[in-house]
Amino acid sequence: MKLDIEQYRMVKEALHERANLLEIAPHLSAPLPIMLPVYKWWQLPYYWVGIKLYDLVAGSNCLKSSYVLSKSRALEHFPMLQKDKLVGAIVYYDGQHNDARMNLAIALTAARYGAATANYMEVVSLLKKTDPQTGKVRVSGARCKDVLTGQEFDVRAKCVINATGPFTDSVRKMDDKDAAAICQPSAGVHIVMPGYYSPESMGLLDPATSDGRVIFFLPWQKMTIAGTTDTPTDVTHHPIPSEEDINFILNEVRNYLSCDVEVRRGDVLAAWSGIRPLVTDPKSADTQSISRNHVVDISESGLITIAGGKWTTYRSMAEDTINAAIKTHDLKAGPSRTVGLFLQGGKDWSPTLYIRLVQDYGLESEVAQHLAATYGDKAFEVAKMASVTGKRWPIVGVRLVSEFPYIEAEVKYGIKEYACTAVDMISRRTRLAFLNVQAAEEALPRIVELMGRELNWDDYKKQEQLETARKFLYYEMGYKSRSEQLTDRSEISLLPSDIDRYKKRFHKFDADQKGFITIVDVQRVLESINVQMDENTLHEILNEVDLNKNGQVELNEFLQLMSAIQKGRVSGSRLAILMKTAEENLDRRVPIPVDRSCGGL
Repeated sequence: MKLDIEQYRMVKEALHERANLLEIAPHLSAPLPIMLPVYKWWQLPYYWVGIKLYDLVAGSNCLKSSYVLSKSRALEHFPMLQKDKLVGAIVYYDGQHNDARMNLAIALTAARYGAATANYMEVVSLLKKTDPQTGKVRVSGARCKDVLTGQEFDVRAKCVINATGPFTDSVRKMDDKDAAAICQPSAGVHIVMPGYYSPESMGLLDPATSDGRVIFFLPWQKMTIAGTTDTPTDVTHHPIPSEEDINFILNEVRNYLSCDVEVRRGDVLAAWSGIRPLVTDPKSADTQSISRNHVVDISESGLITIAGGKWTTYRSMAEDTINAAIKTHDLKAGPSRTVGLFLQGGKDWSPTLYIRLVQDYGLESEVAQHLAATYGDKAFEVAKMASVTGKRWPIVGVRLVSEFPYIEAEVKYGIKEYACTAVDMISRRTRLAFLNVQAAEEALPRIVELMGRELNWDDYKKQEQLETARKFLYYEMGYKSRSEQLTDRSEISLLPSDIDRYKKRFHKFDADQKGFITIVDVQRVLESINVQMDENTLHEILNEVDLNKNGQVELNEFLQLMSAIQKGRVSGSRLAILMKTAEENLDRRVPIPVDRSCGGL
């Protein structure tokens, strides 16, 4: 709109790279229609022109042509949309991918072509030597540290490239302690909510939030992902999502969803903060302005830094960086061959590949679809490692947790994909931690057991892995802020009629009027309505609500729970649903009075 040539070139490059990404990793990436709802008549032509220009710039790389929807058609495609004052919508297409798996596929593909790859490797310092011909000091390698063992060693190289995202400046300062900082880290928070918050195949874009930011609301991995924020932050290995950012996203989502859909804080299943490495160009006259493109910088000692950019343009960033390395260090190399080069799992993938997995191995259809979409043509290798279930169907494929299609064989296969820790497995090989922190915690003991068997961990190592992974879920994946929605300090704000109703429900379990309920009380009521539940499960259910951890649930704790549920801060409480269901069953068993019919026949 502003006739900005730099912006035009950046968008043109990104659209070309988007098309390439969809081609080389078809199992991990796919086009996604995104709806832009319009609530003012003048915005319809305004946004339509902008979106059509986007299609025009894409040219032959345009995924599908954008189109306009009437109000009724928009609601048909996105029924949970706020309909008041809606005048219509514009739908455009963009790409969506499984980012952690894409990152892994790139590394595995590089290894397949001869690259030496190593994870959990930290640069301690840069090695330097004096060039005998020029007399200049040049970077000649790096002192590296294996983070898992603490072992240090030197790696020597003709050329060293700094491609460390938000840690860019820390490596640049190893080269020159006086180097000006070029990275301006920004935190972006995302949240994951249940899949029913969005249609399966239509996303939503809010181009102008209350503070001018853009919010996306998209179907992802059969859930709904919403974000993002943009807040200056310090660089850290362990970014933590703030309650303020989570609530900002929820409030913006509420503005666009129908009042029939209650957007509840308790429906946030996972939340995380990522660090966006925005950069300023050190060669630019205005060193304070953020570069919207990537920047390749070459220091006096020959250190090459690639910074900025975005996921979509990773390949062109790499090409520009390698071209700079070849030129600066007089390296011998042919032309780039990465355009059209299939990533791991992509070459023989097809949309119907999962059917062969079902037919050849006896996997559930949902599990087979997941394996095909995660591993591509390598899914057969995972299927071969799958355990027999002992059931009539599925024949193989024991799930790690019942409501997600991840299976135990993926843990064994993940170790072949360089997984070293339980955190690797729940977040970077499977996406369980990003989809549901409670489900991830539930799966952890089995994951650690399977990894321990493959990697020969002793009991101390297994316990250490469990604790580290639980800490990761608690702080970095939003479990802490989720658990803080119900504490022993939570306020009870219920109407008197609600308090009376919940007290009656509580006393159906607390028959002895003790003022608290235990596992024995719950078991007694369940047995009276012919419901069986094992003691461990009951202990877990009560422990979720036992705020002072004394092995019992007091009336006050139960009222705190029901108040938090009414406010939307807590959802899916097993105890609340269990007690309500039991009460309804008990009430149905009350004898029907027949005195008005003279005793009946």
